[in-house]
Amino acid sequence: MLQALEQAREAKKNDEVPVGAVLLEADGSTLARAFNQPIGLNDPTAHAEILALRRSAVLKGNYRLPGTVLVCTLEPCLMCLGALTQARVAGLVFGARDPRAGAVVSRLSYPEALPWLNHHLWWEEGIMADSCGSLLKDFFSSRRRNA
Repeated sequence: MLQALEQAREAKKNDEVPVGAVLLEADGSTLARAFNQPIGLNDPTAHAEILALRRSAVLKGNYRLPGTVLVCTLEPCLMCLGALTQARVAGLVFGARDPRAGAVVSRLSYPEALPWLNHHLWWEEGIMADSCGSLLKDFFSSRRRNA
């Protein structure tokens, strides 16, 4: 999660919502790191999770990433959860919940809400949740003050 937080801080430096993600191999080694970049890349799909998956797929030469685990500072949205499913990622670890758009526990009850999916990943939440949540709260608080 420390690597994901480092990525989230990079996003903040670039005036992007501070979310970071790291995709780990089954042995725990880092496959790819990424941070949110939808503004900088003019791409609504450029969430940290998607970018980490894209980089990993290129490195592996395969769109399927079985045995991998995504570590993310924020609960993934529905788009990112779908991408994790399509990539056959084995597991997900996230820090803070996303009450607005989180698709694992906040807005949906995964996997019960999506029983038709042909792949389900395990997940664990709350890892360094205070640090992850504080980074987001500070970012949005600062934006409101400067608006």
